[in-house]
Amino acid sequence: MMQIMGAATNIIKKNSMASLGYNFVAPHYIPKGKDEYYLRNAQNLNGVNHRQLSAFEIEVLVRNRNTSDNWNNILVSDAFNPELVKNCKFFGLVRIGKLEQFCLEFSDLKVPVGLYNSTIISCDFGDNVVIDNVNYLSHYIIGSEVIVVNVNELVTTDFAKFGNGLVKDGEEESLRIWLELCNENGGRKIIPFDGMLAGDAYLWTKYRDDLPLLEKFKQFTEAKGDKRRGYYGKIGDRTVIKNCKIIKDVMIGSDAYLKGANKLKNLTINSGPEGKSQIGEGCEMVNGIVGYGCRAFYGVKAVRFIMASHSQLKYGARLINSYLGNNSTISCCEVLNSLIFPAHEQHHNNSFLCASMVMGQSNIAAGATIGSNHNSRSADGELVAGRGFWPGLCVSLKHNSKFASYTIISKGDYPAELCVPFPFALVSNNISRDELVLMPCYWFAYNMYALARNERKYIDRDKRIDRKQLIEYDYLAPDSINEIFIALEKLKLYTGRAFLKRTSPDESFSDAEKITAGEQLLLAKDPVIDELEIVAHGVENSKRKVLIIKVQQAYDIYCQLVVVYACNQLLDFADQHENFESMLAGIPAKISREAWANIGGQLIPANEVEQLKKNIRSGKVKSWDMVHEFYGKQGSAYPMQKLLHSVAALLELKRTKKLSKELLMVSLDEFLVTKEWMTKNIYRSRAKDYTNEFRKMVYENDEEMNAVVGKLEDNSFIKEQQAELKLLRKRVEMLRAKMFATNVKGNKEKLVAAG
Repeated sequence: MMQIMGAATNIIKKNSMASLGYNFVAPHYIPKGKDEYYLRNAQNLNGVNHRQLSAFEIEVLVRNRNTSDNWNNILVSDAFNPELVKNCKFFGLVRIGKLEQFCLEFSDLKVPVGLYNSTIISCDFGDNVVIDNVNYLSHYIIGSEVIVVNVNELVTTDFAKFGNGLVKDGEEESLRIWLELCNENGGRKIIPFDGMLAGDAYLWTKYRDDLPLLEKFKQFTEAKGDKRRGYYGKIGDRTVIKNCKIIKDVMIGSDAYLKGANKLKNLTINSGPEGKSQIGEGCEMVNGIVGYGCRAFYGVKAVRFIMASHSQLKYGARLINSYLGNNSTISCCEVLNSLIFPAHEQHHNNSFLCASMVMGQSNIAAGATIGSNHNSRSADGELVAGRGFWPGLCVSLKHNSKFASYTIISKGDYPAELCVPFPFALVSNNISRDELVLMPCYWFAYNMYALARNERKYIDRDKRIDRKQLIEYDYLAPDSINEIFIALEKLKLYTGRAFLKRTSPDESFSDAEKITAGEQLLLAKDPVIDELEIVAHGVENSKRKVLIIKVQQAYDIYCQLVVVYACNQLLDFADQHENFESMLAGIPAKISREAWANIGGQLIPANEVEQLKKNIRSGKVKSWDMVHEFYGKQGSAYPMQKLLHSVAALLELKRTKKLSKELLMVSLDEFLVTKEWMTKNIYRSRAKDYTNEFRKMVYENDEEMNAVVGKLEDNSFIKEQQAELKLLRKRVEMLRAKMFATNVKGNKEKLVAAG
């Protein structure tokens, strides 16, 4: 056929047959005094003692239609059985462990031990492996009792990086793999590495103006890798691989299960008894890190990604340039350029998430389009959502947008950028009146069952074994409480502004005056509040009205939540002390409510994060391992830090400087009243599903409904909450008894001193 002018042809190199299986590493990359196997020998720690084949064994192998370029380079253990090697082609140095007359069985697969019908180039095998119909197996170290059947290509190159963002000796910097998180234009890109936590990704993406810090992160990552060429791929003990097409430059742990994958390239797949990872039919995964206990199956596409431990991709999910946090699931959806903290759920086809940082305990509904970010002159828009982000069906959001914790968004096409500072709020788009409507504290008033159940669900689903980061699942925590104080000030401001505008439309008032007026009305629960049209400013990038509804209810609930938060912590603290005086002694005299940061799902005081950054820049913190040690120390300190924050929040709310017995007694009374109300609301919000006629109409009678959804009175979660309320009452009485006992003791001491 005539060659087309100007067209490039495939470059086919011709080498001698003697080179096949040798010179894996170019000689100039091998250190002086070493051979091409020096890294392979360091990697292979199975402890098998090898010997050369006997003449009889070679004869048997030849009879069984095996070939080798050099039988002296086939090394075997003393328990090697040549009858279990048939129709294989060997090239280079191959080392084989025990082969015994067994068959290995896994699930519905039952296969005989041995090497069959395969081309094998420079590999090591542990004991009693099954290798059958592997068309091309090159440069792998395979553990014991591994099953590999029906694989087209299982190959490692000398420059394999196994998903890490390394540049090997002799490579150009342009070949480095980056993850472009949070922003499509790469302005927050990071270098992936095996073991990267969500907190690491957050620190690296967030502080982009701190160039010395970013350089240190790059150095930490370089130090975790190895630029030397010549590392072999590894397959851990008891791993099963069947019916896969291409597996190239993949490091695979023990007890993994790979079946029917189309293409796996440049990956680390962590797996072991503590978390068995699975990759299933039709998957194509390139340039990534897969954590322990992960699962990907049924047509998943993942490129430039990290899946933290016990996360899942399934049913055609697409994960590209993204970090998926622990215990998360993405199904049927497309996720691009996103940093997702632990406990994220995203299901159903046609959900889309792009250029976002979602801070955990989130749920993205069907049809959600979170990525209409091309409203600037470049694809550089971003979205930041606090914990508990829950956009509803067919929600379309525009970048840039930012949401406080536990924001729920009702169905709708939101036409402009949003900044919602109210935690636990319902956001609605009133098309008929062309208004944005905010209902703060929606969850507590109308969906308490879901809020409380989700907290328990996330705790139960946390399957991490290595818990370097303490993930906060409580909806009342330093981040949401700090947001509550912001929300309280805004409710005062907006209420006061609406009232003063009504009473004195021509007069101008300062924000301080508006806040004072609003606070007086809210504290007095003045009925006039219900008559006011209370609007917010700076929430939507538009000229239309942003209406806040049920303001008095929201203000009261926010205040009650601060009391609940503080009393919960104080009860836990009281359990650690025999008397009230020692409890009070454990709380510093001067405390203030401080800023906190959500570092990959772990809440850490902002001043501690600043000190970490300072220590990294100065060289005091020298590695990612030391950063992870910082997470561990902060996790240990968290209960006390949270206690002090809660007390400071209570004192600020009550406008006092000291935690007195009187304040605590009043707060405990308020706490019990609120907890009783919350427990009743948990029941009521679930009971609506049993009384709503439109929910009941699909059932012929109550018996059918109960058979399908279960009886309301049998709901285990509601029973747990009711039991916890009883226990709380007892704990409160115990704390009151300690306080009373202290008073009795003090009175006796006064009488003795006087008498």
